[in-house]
Amino acid sequence: MATAIDELVALPARQVARRERLRLLWHSPTFLLGLVVVAFWVLCALVGRLLVPHDPYLPDLLSRLKPPSAAHWFGTDDIGRDVFSRVIVGARGILTVAPLATLLGTVAGTSIGLVAGYFRGIVDEVLMRVVDAFLAVPVVITGMLGLVALGPSTATLILVIGFVFTPLIARTVRAAVLAEREMEYVQAGRLRKENALYMMFVEILPNVLGPVLVEFTVRLGYAIFATATLSFLGFGIQPPAADWGLNLHDQYIYLTGGLWWPVLFPALAIATLVVGVNLLADGLAQVYER
Repeated sequence: MATAIDELVALPARQVARRERLRLLWHSPTFLLGLVVVAFWVLCALVGRLLVPHDPYLPDLLSRLKPPSAAHWFGTDDIGRDVFSRVIVGARGILTVAPLATLLGTVAGTSIGLVAGYFRGIVDEVLMRVVDAFLAVPVVITGMLGLVALGPSTATLILVIGFVFTPLIARTVRAAVLAEREMEYVQAGRLRKENALYMMFVEILPNVLGPVLVEFTVRLGYAIFATATLSFLGFGIQPPAADWGLNLHDQYIYLTGGLWWPVLFPALAIATLVVGVNLLADGLAQVYER
């Protein structure tokens, strides 16, 4: 009876704690700045074609490699396409692949971490040894091998990056679950003979959402950088997409001739988006890990 009363008292306390965290987030300059930066690029991804002054895919050989001007704010590339328009529209590709890949890795990694942390014993040992085996191989090599084996495409890129992030997230979630499984509400659930799936995903998961959210935003920043890197290497988003990494791949040879604008602006777009996501992650970490 005392245990049931304790649980009823603890429930409003957890709700108050969640509301307090939300209040702190909305008063965090770091989080709000990151939110503004990310929201800007999300807006570009959603309605970028309506905002740009030129067709980002239409070549104009008479205007190739023109420097920034009133007509072309960021200049033009090697076949006369407007760089500003391509940067704005290019947000769609990377903001489709990176969040979906991160979500896939987070769902899979969280599930593995919950199972390993909750059951412990032989289940934990087997799962963590498999995780360690994947972590022993460098992330970029794993991604490239997967893309070479499956062929470059948007769907493959999402699967490969999500797969690469799964063991990393699993380790973080497992550590949080190991601390949580010794709490009184978990012991009470075991005494009530609650189903293991119910205990993991209904009782424990809501109480480890803080680390999961922080891990998601951290991995999202890595996913953005990984998507751009793989596209730059020719393994990611394929032409004729206005992808930022692909633009860098096509235009970086012109840097030696002093033609900096086709490379600088896509690179700045990647940098600002990664910084914005990292600011979100820092803001979440400050609130959920205090």
